[in-house]
Amino acid sequence: MARMFRVLGFFTLAIGLMAYAGNLIEMALLFFLQTAFFVIFGYLKFTERTYILLFWGYMIVTFTGFSYWTVFKMGLPL
Repeated sequence: MARMFRVLGFFTLAIGLMAYAGNLIEMALLFFLQTAFFVIFGYLKFTERTYILLFWGYMIVTFTGFSYWTVFKMGLPL
């Protein structure tokens, strides 16, 4: 499970680099921050249960934030 967090770090790094290349600086910084957290958590040697709880917490925060942004910040398409 620790290795999967490092894999998530690799993919978020790749997305962050593509966002930076596309001049999407805020998105790139967000993904670089996620990369740092995933890689750090990947080397902390937590138990399997802790990794699963961390991932579920990450998913809840991410989906809540994404839903909030798309509903209240983006507005309705006209």
